[in-house]
Amino acid sequence: MFDLQSFLNELWIARWAVLFGLGTTVAISALAIVFGSIVGTLVGLALTYGGRFLRLAVRAYTDFVRGTPVLVLVLASYYVMSTVGINLTPFQAGVLALAVFCSSHVGEIVRGALQAIPKGQMEAAKAIGLTFRQTFLWVLLPQALRQILPTWVNTAAEMVKASTLLSVIGVSELLLRTQEIISRNFLSLEFYFFAGALYFVINFGIELFGKYVERKTAVAGQG
Repeated sequence: MFDLQSFLNELWIARWAVLFGLGTTVAISALAIVFGSIVGTLVGLALTYGGRFLRLAVRAYTDFVRGTPVLVLVLASYYVMSTVGINLTPFQAGVLALAVFCSSHVGEIVRGALQAIPKGQMEAAKAIGLTFRQTFLWVLLPQALRQILPTWVNTAAEMVKASTLLSVIGVSELLLRTQEIISRNFLSLEFYFFAGALYFVINFGIELFGKYVERKTAVAGQG
């Protein structure tokens, strides 16, 4: 039977462990999403506007990464990288694995959004003397964002959920901390439910951020 008083007492005792795990999850997810989005944007540009060989190379990258389980990427980032002389901490390996996975998905999202924009807009931008960088920032990106954001939010939420896999390489993220707490007090139902609520709050925050940016881009488009 659920004992609220007992749960609150145990939660207070374990408050720093929970906060540390939550902070680690947020930090890893945020870094993976930011770096993955940056690299993914470059991947999307290469797939859309790159030369033939560049497109083939980037296509092979995206297909390989998207077809590989996240857990395999996590293990490879930590164990395989060390065999070639690149020694990453568990935190760094986790960020790398999730960022690589995120970039492949964002790349496809960006490619689809850019290809949906009429080619005449690119030609018009060239006609008035805009460079490719200026065309992308001022013409293509504002329009593409409206199509990118809904799917990007889903991808970002997936990165948060995928961060739970990093416990296998020793990253003390929220789920691992929760399991350690449960091993001491055996309040599994209560603490797993609480951890789930925290994951929901993180993903809900991402969704709110996406809607905020979507409103801003809509207003900018109308103006």
